[in-house]
Amino acid sequence: MSAAGDRLQDIARRTASALPGVSHGYPFTPALVVYKVAGKVFLIVTDDPDEQIITVKCEPEHARALVHAHASITPGRYLDKRHWISLGPGPGITKRLVTDAVEDSYDLAVARLPGRDRAGADNRCSLRASWISRARAGVCQSSPRRRPTRSRRWATVFT
Repeated sequence: MSAAGDRLQDIARRTASALPGVSHGYPFTPALVVYKVAGKVFLIVTDDPDEQIITVKCEPEHARALVHAHASITPGRYLDKRHWISLGPGPGITKRLVTDAVEDSYDLAVARLPGRDRAGADNRCSLRASWISRARAGVCQSSPRRRPTRSRRWATVFT
């Protein structure tokens, strides 16, 4: 069953509000609700009844695949067209797809946070994995750890 525009927006709002560390506001216009985690935007919901879309962060490969698979998914409005997609009401836009898109966008935003800010957000499994591969595999993998910076490596050698 396809999600109508107002249902699509409500599903996105409820999903985002249920995630830990999320805040929202109207920084641009009263018609755009922006959801953030630790200051990083991961969801934009339009409040305009004539333009019922949500815009989410997405990995470029998956963005291209979703744009080609669904007529009502377009490259992101307002933002970088490679890393953001806009979902509108239409065939194939289900509650599951909207929920997964919002959660994956949240995971991508959290993955970009510094470690001190990430602790407050839900460090859910496989921050960089796509929602498609998670749904198919049902398995989570941890994200790779960064190497210490040169100054930290030298500090451990000389102390």
